[in-house]
Amino acid sequence: MGLPIIGHSLGLLKAMRTNKGEKWLQEKVRKYGPISKLSLFGKPTVFLHGPAANKFVYTCDGNALANHQPASIRRIIGEKNLFELSRDDHKRIREALMTFLKPDALKQYVGRMDGEIRTHLNKHWEGEQEIAVMPLMKTLTFDIICSIIFGIERGRRRDLLAQLFQKVMEGMLSVPINLPFTRFRGSLQSSAKAKAIIMELTHEKREALEKQGSSSNQDLISCLLGIRDENNLPVISDEEIVDNAFTVMIAGYDTSSILLTFLVRLLAKDPSVYAKVAHEQEEIAKTKGPDKLLTWDDLANMKYTWRVATETLRMYPPVFCSFRQTIKDIEYGGYLIPKGWQVFWAACMTQMDDNIYPDPSKFDPSRFEQGTKTPFSFVAFGGGARICPGNEFARIETLTMIHYLVTGFTWKLSTKDDSFCRDPMPAFNQGLPIIIQQKSSATPYDA
Repeated sequence: MGLPIIGHSLGLLKAMRTNKGEKWLQEKVRKYGPISKLSLFGKPTVFLHGPAANKFVYTCDGNALANHQPASIRRIIGEKNLFELSRDDHKRIREALMTFLKPDALKQYVGRMDGEIRTHLNKHWEGEQEIAVMPLMKTLTFDIICSIIFGIERGRRRDLLAQLFQKVMEGMLSVPINLPFTRFRGSLQSSAKAKAIIMELTHEKREALEKQGSSSNQDLISCLLGIRDENNLPVISDEEIVDNAFTVMIAGYDTSSILLTFLVRLLAKDPSVYAKVAHEQEEIAKTKGPDKLLTWDDLANMKYTWRVATETLRMYPPVFCSFRQTIKDIEYGGYLIPKGWQVFWAACMTQMDDNIYPDPSKFDPSRFEQGTKTPFSFVAFGGGARICPGNEFARIETLTMIHYLVTGFTWKLSTKDDSFCRDPMPAFNQGLPIIIQQKSSATPYDA
């Protein structure tokens, strides 16, 4: 089980930071099979591997397995977040979030997301220059979430939140020892400050709604405030609103920016894929005037581009591992997992299994022309009742940004070192520097 409290935590974190996390776990599978035990982040833990394990976790009865993140994540995000809740509370919060994040509701936000992306490109990508992709993609996803999730205009408060979120992310997956100068202490302090800003924002939006000076559909926080039961009482408390707005922010901030960064790298290294994506997007651009925003129907026509994005997620998943906790003694694969144990699995490992995806290191978007053949083998957005509620939000964000990039720019890598590590999310060592050149005929991204 490893050292007291620390267990195997430092070994796993070190492997992830040197981009060897999957090899570290594969060695464990080689030695002990698809079910084994260890200690992680202060908890006795069982490690599960394979499509059957993915299916077991994603479809398990809520009375047997509960959402239960490592103490570092739970204390930084808050106890009332969706990833921590189970049973009726999970259902209530998820249904509330889906009021805002379901496709029918998101259609009205395509134009706002389009506008944020145009503004970002005008500010950061114009002309011929060298830029670092990953920091700029993080700036973009942060601005989109601030606008659509929080309803925060550009200015001092948004800038402060950006600084705080950077610190929050640094200690999300760490040994939860609250001592000075540790990553965990820094993230915990930044989380408290960020959540105070979100609580203040929640109070402001409630006051605006009560005065009927604003719409409950203008952002996620306003939407959650506007949800009432049959007695006209709030369905969600202020603390739940703050914790879950914070959760959506964290879930969307890194994941979408990572996918977009890997797509930029792919399109720079594979001219044939770039040509096909560009052709699809230019055909859509021909139907638009320079001032016409993208629509939901335009996104539906970006089929090849989304297959490219899906294959990118298969090979380079932003989220490496996840956790649950047993509510009672349960049996799996002939073993008894005791009540209170942590269940740990790296669902994405099945996405590089050559028994499921032949030649898994080869980039091949055609794999997803007919969907996934093996259930629970592609789980970039989770699965079952707990599939990521923000998957459509991410799709809109990704397709819209790629549309304006390939119709407005060409680019090439400006470094031979395009490697990355996981800390715990993928991070490029140099931020992925590229040299961009604006297409002379490009007008679609003009604000």
